[in-house]
Amino acid sequence: MADLDNILIFVKVAQFESITRAARSLGMPISTVSRRLSVLESELGVSLLRRTTRRVTLTAQGREYFSQCQEPLNLLQEAEQVLTQAQKRPEGLLRITVPVILSQEPFFNFMSAFMKDHARIRVELVVTNLLLDLIAENIDVAIRVGELQDSSVVARRLGTSVYYLVAAPEYLKARTLPAEPADLKSHDCVMFNAQNNEREWHLVSGRRKVRVHVSGPAASRDINSARAFVHRGHGIGLLPSTYCDEAIAKGKLIRLLPKWTSSPIPVFALYSSRKFLPLRMSVFLEALAGWKGPLWIKD
Repeated sequence: MADLDNILIFVKVAQFESITRAARSLGMPISTVSRRLSVLESELGVSLLRRTTRRVTLTAQGREYFSQCQEPLNLLQEAEQVLTQAQKRPEGLLRITVPVILSQEPFFNFMSAFMKDHARIRVELVVTNLLLDLIAENIDVAIRVGELQDSSVVARRLGTSVYYLVAAPEYLKARTLPAEPADLKSHDCVMFNAQNNEREWHLVSGRRKVRVHVSGPAASRDINSARAFVHRGHGIGLLPSTYCDEAIAKGKLIRLLPKWTSSPIPVFALYSSRKFLPLRMSVFLEALAGWKGPLWIKD
């Protein structure tokens, strides 16, 4: 059984949601409270708290342990068993956030297969392009596209996304094909995440890099909507290669300026800490790493 004094310190920190206030209440140095909390977490083999410079919040295991610790002391042993059991088999709630671009059939098929393989794991999926705070929103795993904005999180690279210039045969009828990136300025373009139907596309070809200001009749914050406009002949689009490879092979889309693509865009799985990673997160991250996603190419 874990040291009772350490448990009491943890309960006090959980009640105040602050190590500083708990230390003041207990009449102990802050460093001692922090050390005793770390000892307790090591004894239990789980992370009870998420710590930031501004506040302390409970993890899912921390919340469960806290509720048990408020019961009579004869329930403490049962509380420890509940926590350690989660490390023996994957179970519990897994909160995942993914960008809108990923919310399509292949990803749902992957999630369905994962949930069938791990029936004791419950999943809450948050689909949004907002960069949610993993700690504040109690997010276990976030899939993010693009360079990292937060160096405090743990990142596992899933692969790289590359975008092609494509258009439907219908759009290209009676139009001159672009011979170089600058020619895109004279074409209708379908844009993703544009402002006032204008966007600057960054293209690369080997060591050459260019920026082209494009505009057009259709824009969307949803990549699936942008792809739909391209397929219906409303202009040239810059779409993920994995989204248009099959359409190119079938002649439904034509790739333009094939020597030019977007800059490689990294795709990551993010989580708040690698310390005492819950088993449900470990098995999900491993499954994700082994999956050939529709948004990225394995590095």
